[in-house]
Amino acid sequence: MSIQLDWSNDQEKVEITESFISTLEKALALAAEAEGIEQGEVSLTFVTDEEIHSLNREYRGIDRPTDVLSFAIQESTDEELDIIYEVESEDEAIPFEGMLGDIIISTERAVVQAEEYGHSLERELGFLFVHGFLHLIGYDHQDDESEAVMTQKQEAVLSQVGLKR
Repeated sequence: MSIQLDWSNDQEKVEITESFISTLEKALALAAEAEGIEQGEVSLTFVTDEEIHSLNREYRGIDRPTDVLSFAIQESTDEELDIIYEVESEDEAIPFEGMLGDIIISTERAVVQAEEYGHSLERELGFLFVHGFLHLIGYDHQDDESEAVMTQKQEAVLSQVGLKR
C-alpha cells in the first residue's frame, strides 16, 4: 500500500487537469516518503473563495477567505498537533496509517497569490497542497524556526516535481 490522494473539484473558475493531479500525487508521495509515512490517504478539495470563507469562519472563527485549510483526522483539540510520530525506541517509530485528513484549497486565492508571487498557478496550488499536507501531520509555522523547517520541506518536494518559482 502507499499514500493515496482522493480529490474533488467543487469550483469552476480553474481547470484542474489529470496531468496536474498526477503531479500532486507525486508531490504527496515524495512528502510522505520524506516523513517516513508509508501509507495513508489524503482528501483534497478545490473550492471557491466563498466556500473557504465559510469554512474558515465556521472552524477557525476567522471571517475572511484564506488560501488553504487542513483538517487532520487525528486532531482532538483546538490546539495545533504535535508531529504524529512517537518514538518507541532509538530505532523505531510508530507509523501512521489510514486517513490523514482533508485539505481544502481556494483556487481563487491561488490565482491571486500566483500573480503576486510571479510564478505559475500550478506552482502555487502545489505549494498550498504540500503546505496543507505538512499541517495534517503536525507541522506548523508559529515562529521563525518552525516556518523555516516547513519552507525547506515544501521547497524540496516542489523542486523534485518541477514546480519551481
